[in-house]
Amino acid sequence: MRDRRAFLRALAAATVSPALPACAQPRFAADPFALGVASGYPHPGGMVLWTRLVGVDPVAVPVRWEISSTRSMSTIVAAGSAYADPHWAHSVRIEPQGLEPGRWYWYRFMAGDAVSPLGCTRTAPRADAVVDSLRFAFASCQQYEQGYFSAYRQIAADSPDLLAFLGDYIYESSWGKDHVRKHDAGEPYTLADYRARYALYKSDPDLQAAHAACPWIVTWDDHEVDNDYADNRPEDGMPQEAFLLRRAAAYRAFYEHMPLPERMKPAGQDMRLYTQLGWGSLGRFYLLDDRQYRTWQSCARRGRGGSNTVDVEKCEHLFNPQRSILGPVQERWLEGALAGSGARWNFLAQQTRMAQFDQKPGPGRRAWTDGWDGYPAARRRLLDFLAERKIANPVVLGGDVHQFNVADLKADFDDPASPVVASEFVGTSISSQGWPQERLEKYLPDNPHMKLVESRYRGYTRVEVTQKALRVELRAVATVKERDAPCSTLATFVVEDGHPRAQRS
Repeated sequence: MRDRRAFLRALAAATVSPALPACAQPRFAADPFALGVASGYPHPGGMVLWTRLVGVDPVAVPVRWEISSTRSMSTIVAAGSAYADPHWAHSVRIEPQGLEPGRWYWYRFMAGDAVSPLGCTRTAPRADAVVDSLRFAFASCQQYEQGYFSAYRQIAADSPDLLAFLGDYIYESSWGKDHVRKHDAGEPYTLADYRARYALYKSDPDLQAAHAACPWIVTWDDHEVDNDYADNRPEDGMPQEAFLLRRAAAYRAFYEHMPLPERMKPAGQDMRLYTQLGWGSLGRFYLLDDRQYRTWQSCARRGRGGSNTVDVEKCEHLFNPQRSILGPVQERWLEGALAGSGARWNFLAQQTRMAQFDQKPGPGRRAWTDGWDGYPAARRRLLDFLAERKIANPVVLGGDVHQFNVADLKADFDDPASPVVASEFVGTSISSQGWPQERLEKYLPDNPHMKLVESRYRGYTRVEVTQKALRVELRAVATVKERDAPCSTLATFVVEDGHPRAQRS
C-alpha cells in the first residue's frame, strides 16, 4: 500500500516508465500515448486495460502490454500484444485473466519506441470473500469550458479502490458563462466529431491522473449524445433517422474512449451498458442506463423533445403506469439482480436524482420531467420492490443536477408517515455550473425528505464502506477557475447497516 501511495503522489508529475530496448518498429514524431491510460470493470481474475494511440498513420499498429505486481515493473505477471485498429480510432482494450483476486497491479503499454504512462489498477475480491472495507468515489458532469478538472487530482490522492462515473463525460454543446478554456470545434454530429471531442477532454492531465490511479466503472447521461435525448427522440426536432445515426456515432466514440469490456461493443445505434459488479460479500454495484431505453418525456414543450417543468395536475400522462425511465427489460434485469444479491450493501449507480423534488412553493407541485420525477410510476415500482423484497442496505447514487443532494427515498414522498426505503446521495458536478443556491432554498420547505441541497460547489463524493456502516463525504473544490484550488469536506453523512436513513456526522 505504501508503494501505491507513493505512486499516486508522483502521478501528477507524469511518472515516466523505465525505458525499454529499442525494437524494429516505427518511431513516432509525437507521443502516441498523449491521452493516457485507463482501467475498469475489475473482477476477481482481471479487469479491462485501455489506451488509444493518437497522431499515427491509418494502419494497424502493434502494441505490447505488461502487468506487474510492483510499481517498478520488475515483476511482470502478465504480458502480451494486440493491434491498435484504425477502425476503432486506434483504441486498445486488454482483458487479462488469471490474476490474483483482491490486489493491486501496475501496467503499461508500448508501441514502437514509445512507452505509455504507468497505470495502477486492481482486481476485485472473490465473490465469497469476507471484505472489511471498500473505498470508492463517484463523479459526474465535466463541462470542459466551465472549469478545470481539479477534483480528479484530489480523487487520485484519495487512493480509491474504484471510481464510478455517472454521466456527462463530455458535453456536446457550449453553454454557461465565465469559461476558462474552449471547445476546439462546434457541436459534434459525426464519428470524427465525437472522437475529437473525447480526445480534447481526455487531454486534461487531472482526468488522466484519476484514470491512471484506479479502475473505473462508467455510465452515460445525455450530453454524450445530445442534451435531454430520450431513446430515439432528440431535444431539438432533428429527424429521427438522422438522430439515430448521430447516436450510433456517439455510442461508438464512447466505447472507443472508455475502459469498457468488449462485450459492451456497440452494434450500430444500440449498446448495452447496464451491468453489475461485486466486491466480495461487502458490496455490489448496479450500473444503470436511463437514456437509451426510456419513454419520451411527458408534456414536452410544443415542437420540441426533452425536458420541461410542469404542474403535475396538468400533466396526466406523467402518471401513466406503462412509462419507464429504464425500459421494461432493464427493469426486470435489475429486479432479478437485486433479488439474487447476497451483498451487505447494494449500490444503484445511475445518472440523476431519484428523490421527488417539488419546484412549486406552497400548494401543488411542479416536477422536472427529465429526471425520476418525470417517471413517478417507475420510481414507485422500484422503491416498492426494494421494500417488499427487503433488499439489504440499498443506496442510490446519482449526478446530473450539478448539486449535492442527500435524501430519504420513500414510496410516497407526500406522506410523512411513509417509511424510508433507502438513502440517496447525489454528487455535484466536476465542473458544470449549477442553479443559484437562492433558487433552491425557496423549494426546501416543500421537500422535507431532502436533508441537504447545495449547488454552490463543484467536486465529487467519497465513500467508505464497512460491514457496519457507510460513511459519505461530500468533497467541495474551492473554485474550478484555478487548476490548483484546494478541496475540503463540505459535509459527512453516515448510514448504518440495517437503518436506511442517512445521519449527518
